[in-house]
Amino acid sequence: MAAPVDLRSDTVTRPSGAMRRAMADAEVGDDGYGEDPTVRALEERFAARVGKAAAVFVPSGTMGNQIALRLLGVPGTAVVAGAGAHVVRYEQGAAGTNIWSQLLTVDDTDGTVPAPALAAAIEAGVEHHQPRVSAVCIENTHMPSGGTVWSLDRLAALAAVAGPAGVAVHLDGARLFNAEVATGVPAAELAACATTVMCCLSKGLGAPVGSLLAGTAELIDAARGERKRLGGAMRQAGVVAAAGLVALDHNVERLADDHARARRLVEAVAARWPACGLEPTTAATNVVVFAPPDPAGLLAHLAAADVRAATIAVGVVRLVTHLDVDDAAIDRTVAALRSSPS
Repeated sequence: MAAPVDLRSDTVTRPSGAMRRAMADAEVGDDGYGEDPTVRALEERFAARVGKAAAVFVPSGTMGNQIALRLLGVPGTAVVAGAGAHVVRYEQGAAGTNIWSQLLTVDDTDGTVPAPALAAAIEAGVEHHQPRVSAVCIENTHMPSGGTVWSLDRLAALAAVAGPAGVAVHLDGARLFNAEVATGVPAAELAACATTVMCCLSKGLGAPVGSLLAGTAELIDAARGERKRLGGAMRQAGVVAAAGLVALDHNVERLADDHARARRLVEAVAARWPACGLEPTTAATNVVVFAPPDPAGLLAHLAAADVRAATIAVGVVRLVTHLDVDDAAIDRTVAALRSSPS
């Protein structure tokens, strides 16, 4: 029998043979002392890819985001973020215990933090006794809106507001390389406005574990201290960093395949449930988000067809393509979507 089609997330991928061989052969040292050569190579490779001076390897994207917020969120100030952002909704309320500033949310239903909303928050902090804004967190791609990609114009507009006000920018780029492939714009250019940028190796890039946070040398030096405080300092981490090097070297360009397969899912959803409002022409990356009439019924129907899916909010279903999902798996999923009874 064919294996189940797992579309719950792009974190469910299994390491490739090349990754397993690299992990087995990795040269290692104690990363707590900065002595793991494979970790150092990964950090340097990533920093160069995103146009920053330095990077630090961390166990998860959540930890990378939390470290950035600890570094950039000045105590007694506000960090502006989209109401649907990962740091707001999907990190188990971590900011409430890990940082000394408060999150100030703005509408991000289009996948971006609007520059006027940031400007209004900054003005309120200066003129109206509201918290001063010390940082803004943006997410590219924006998962809850269906893997939406920020345009360079939107990024430039936000930077034009944040920069003169001295507001730091953290880019949650968990799927930043999906944005690079979708737009043809290098990750370094997409991250140019960011003070810090985080990227997950364990999502679309297919590594078994790990994320990276990049920024200035001074910030990343401080980030290593915060990583240790959060329990994220690793020892012979080159074993997993080796998989990250394979991911960066071999799994970026192939993200286009995931995007094409996601468009097929969008087409099927749009045909079956037109009221959901999905348009195949707007499918940007590898995330498909929609609200069917009977989410629980749909998930049960898909499960009966050996297709795994999940929800990300009440009534909201998500399908995510990745390197373990091929065209045949998409064929099976499309057939299951088309035959859904409700």
